[in-house]
Amino acid sequence: MKFLERFFDKNRPSEKHTFYYLYEVIQNFFFSSKVATTGKTHIRDKLDIQRVMVIVWLATFPAMFWGMYNMGTFGLDYLQTGGFKTTGDWHNSLVQLVGTDPENHLHRVWFGMIYFIPIYLTVFVTGIACEVVFSTIRRHEVNEGAFVSTVLFSLSCPPDIPLWQAATGIAFGIVVGKELFGGTGKNFLNPALTGRAFIYFAYPSELSGDMVWVAGLADNGAIDGYSGATALGVGALEGINGIQANFSWMQSFLGQIPGSIGETSTLLILLAGIYMVYTKIASWRIIMATLLGMIATSSLLNFVGSDSNPMFSVPWYWHLTIGSFAFGLIFMATEPVTAANTNMGRWIYGLSIGVVVVLIRVVNPAFPEGMMLAILFANLLAPAIDFAVTTANTSRRMERYNS
Repeated sequence: MKFLERFFDKNRPSEKHTFYYLYEVIQNFFFSSKVATTGKTHIRDKLDIQRVMVIVWLATFPAMFWGMYNMGTFGLDYLQTGGFKTTGDWHNSLVQLVGTDPENHLHRVWFGMIYFIPIYLTVFVTGIACEVVFSTIRRHEVNEGAFVSTVLFSLSCPPDIPLWQAATGIAFGIVVGKELFGGTGKNFLNPALTGRAFIYFAYPSELSGDMVWVAGLADNGAIDGYSGATALGVGALEGINGIQANFSWMQSFLGQIPGSIGETSTLLILLAGIYMVYTKIASWRIIMATLLGMIATSSLLNFVGSDSNPMFSVPWYWHLTIGSFAFGLIFMATEPVTAANTNMGRWIYGLSIGVVVVLIRVVNPAFPEGMMLAILFANLLAPAIDFAVTTANTSRRMERYNS
């Protein structure tokens, strides 16, 4: 390692070189930065952007690996149920390298990896390439935030998403959601959610929000991807009775249901949230406020009821475990750049997410999943919320000073 470190130091380009910041990224992948703050007055803290992003990245791992295993469980079960020997797409040759026994845990994980890893690699390469291009042009360092955006975007995708759509989505999220506003720290929209919203509205028939890939019979007699109803999709049509007829709450909580890759296991996502709160990466105020907003709104709608809209009957503890609520709550809503930054503002910000997500899920029957839009809506409100809070605080202090 000493040899590699000397190699980097010896060949380090000057800061005026076009590819200086790209060189920095490669070197920092192997070694910590040697650059330290100088001067008589500065704040020293153990947290920096690199550590924050690494913690968030690691926190996604339990949900990620479970998502691959869960995906393999459903995929192989449907292969066996239909009596088919092939997946009917380009993944099949790789799947067959290990096997398709639905009772074999290794085969389940392998099946899920074959579908998830190409998505993640495509998103990662495209997202980092966009980040590098803008960093080179603007001559600023490549920020680790792009690494987190790529993994969060990948985990929010359905496992049958075409790779070109995944690449288009993350490119839009990085470029339009972040770089056009000046890069990390200057964007007001979550890049991963921006990209996910773009591909949803660009290709609504394939990413409807209420349907998800499981498996089906293709024209050639092989298993192929098709859209099967998720818990949210069932709830929109049949309400809580329909959901409970297909899934138990414990299955939903543990993640033994179909869904987007990283969004199924509420248990693992909440454990990741506890870890992120403990490390002071995520704000507990935002998490609690979002939960309170969701519980209050869903409980009110339960009380009001509706003869024509079955989603009114879905209680808050089901809203917690179905769809992307838990994933968005922990990994998206708490993102520090796009969330409110004052303590009172975080309560208002979280409450707005909790209220809006239930209203979209319940009142709008055409779009059962509302977490993505609720967070993006709150992102837009966050600057105004902080401004209102700081203005009110300043006014109160001025009144005390003048009295």
